[in-house]
Amino acid sequence: MTDSYDEPDRRDMLDRTRQGVIGQPLDRPEGPLKVWGCAPYAAEYARDRCAEGVLVGATISAGRVTAIHRDAVLAMPGVLAVISSERMLRRPAQGTAGEAPEQDVSRVDYPMQPVALVVAETFEQATAAAKALRVDYDDRSGDAAFVPDEAQAEPADDPVEAGDLDAALSGADHVVDAEFTTAGHVSAAMEPHAAIAEWQGDDLTLWGSLQMLSFNRAELADSLGIDPDHVRILSPYVGGGFGSKLGISHEAVAAALAARELGRPVRVVMSRQQVFQSIMRRSETRQRIRLGAGSDGRLTALAHEAWVSNLPGEDFSEPVTQATEFLYAGENRLLSVMKSPVTRLTAGSVRAPGEAVGMQALEVAMDELAIATGLDPVELRRRNLPEALPGEGTPYSSRRLIEAMEAGAKAFGWDQRAPEPCARREGEWWIGMGMASAARVNILAKAEARVTLTADGHVVVETDHTDIGTGSYAVLGQVAAEMLGQPIDRVTVKLGDSSLPPGAGSGGSWGASSTGSAVFRACEAIRATLAQSLGCSGDDLVLQDGQASAEGVEARAVTELLSGDLTRTGRIEPGEQMEKVHQATYGAFFCEVAVNAFTGETRLRRMTGAFGFGRVLNAKTARSQCLGGMVWGIGSALTEALSFDDRDGHLVNHDLAEYHVPVARDIPPMEVILLEERDPHASPIQAKGVGELGICGAAGAIANAVHNACGVRLRDFPMTPDRLLPHLPDPFGD
Repeated sequence: MTDSYDEPDRRDMLDRTRQGVIGQPLDRPEGPLKVWGCAPYAAEYARDRCAEGVLVGATISAGRVTAIHRDAVLAMPGVLAVISSERMLRRPAQGTAGEAPEQDVSRVDYPMQPVALVVAETFEQATAAAKALRVDYDDRSGDAAFVPDEAQAEPADDPVEAGDLDAALSGADHVVDAEFTTAGHVSAAMEPHAAIAEWQGDDLTLWGSLQMLSFNRAELADSLGIDPDHVRILSPYVGGGFGSKLGISHEAVAAALAARELGRPVRVVMSRQQVFQSIMRRSETRQRIRLGAGSDGRLTALAHEAWVSNLPGEDFSEPVTQATEFLYAGENRLLSVMKSPVTRLTAGSVRAPGEAVGMQALEVAMDELAIATGLDPVELRRRNLPEALPGEGTPYSSRRLIEAMEAGAKAFGWDQRAPEPCARREGEWWIGMGMASAARVNILAKAEARVTLTADGHVVVETDHTDIGTGSYAVLGQVAAEMLGQPIDRVTVKLGDSSLPPGAGSGGSWGASSTGSAVFRACEAIRATLAQSLGCSGDDLVLQDGQASAEGVEARAVTELLSGDLTRTGRIEPGEQMEKVHQATYGAFFCEVAVNAFTGETRLRRMTGAFGFGRVLNAKTARSQCLGGMVWGIGSALTEALSFDDRDGHLVNHDLAEYHVPVARDIPPMEVILLEERDPHASPIQAKGVGELGICGAAGAIANAVHNACGVRLRDFPMTPDRLLPHLPDPFGD
């Protein structure tokens, strides 16, 4: 029976175990394989007679394919097939879809949408043939909308409304009314989308780069029109995902169709440009934020309105106001998101959807309010933390925001900040400091895991959960080692195989806490059996270094209590706790920037992040996740922006040469403070998600530091030098 999480687990089981590996900064067990180049990624598996496929993108923005001139291409050296099937995908699947997205590539929905696959003996032959393939279209691009039109926008969801906003704003002592824009983003994972498909009779095996195999298996089967029992996906190592690999996409379905037609394995690897042009983007946003506060700085009014876009027919809309709903007080409020149809590639989840772009605007608005009220930005936030979820009264499960702000401020040296802009100059550089809150919703997802304690005392953990670079192999192994009292080197974790029990998948920051809880449940069942064999209660059982003991009972080797391998499957799914208490993770950012008085260049000089997210399962992997999120925040603040051609909707900067992610020279020394806490409402292991928290609000802290440095308040992201330069104070002035 599935364990529905309805009551908080207050036993602190992992605080009473003795092995001492939980929370420790242990290395990733697969780390050496990755360093040595021995960890195979999706495109790297050797399959006999594997043919190579290259996708062909549409050269129109919207319309229909009327003819594909195959013959000339099929006559080229090495070419085996030109595939264009009604089962090929027009759009990738959204995360957790569990079913085929829109299919039939004969209808073109956006520029460079894949419309065919050319398969050849070699990649070079397939590439040459794909470039030569001639496709005729019924071009309907003239009917398409390439720029989001807010007049055509419709509500993405029901707005959140409470009190009398207009009256509260009219009566407020201090009002902030500001508009912000954020550019679109892409995930830009290091490993491009890739797949190898091979059939044995009616059974398909696909080696892919995917994040959520239980959903992906169903999506792939539905796309192909076969039973999921005939599909196996292998994805043990994933070179980054960040949301782009939550759902099945073009390469996987195309490879499977081609392999079935040719009767041999087919590999399809998307180029970097194809990934940018046809896989998920984060929507651009326009946001209006209105804050009203009394003379004491306490919020009485809060409005956050956002406008986003997506392809017609797509349900997903960037949940921009997600954190605003729970982060700050203000009994009179309006939260709404409007979505416009646009002929651009599909918008979907990119790391920390909602909070990543919503909070950077909210945190700048809060900084503006701090200046208006004369309060320190930390103090303003402290005064505006609600006792319960505004408008609903739901209590918070835990909230370490004040502790994060205090710890971060102390470590960073926030007391050295000059509150007035342009107070500090070093040569040609204005120097300033800024801060912001961090917050991200927490989710417990359905998950299963199988744990085996072998007759010789080894532990094997098995689940289809993936590791996208987040440390799943390490964390799940630590939970099992701690619970079963075995050294970590006696634990083997097997991931990324859809034939294994379905884990939560890597997405939404729910992976470690959800699948980790399933591992925990399986280990509890094993402990119960061992306790019975030892002759004690489960609560009294002590397992450490392969020994089992209890008060008043002679210690014995665990292997002596086993008659063979002992296997149990643990299950977890969200229950009433998700409704009884509001669950989120919290933190705070502090940063120092230098702004060049002559060029407008911004350099981040140092940054501190303090975070509270329940139990820390592995201090090293958690710190890495926080650092990664902070780097994403730097990109959002200063460099990253998708650029579309308004004439035809095509993506102009479709590679890492033109889409500017932060590089090593852009990243200063960064400090991460992990605040240990226990949140029994969140999961049986009292942990919450961490992966996306580090980006939520980070860009706002940088924007606030820029204002403190040079007095320029930019509300359009990214804050590139050309946007700063016209507003800078006279570099030769006093």
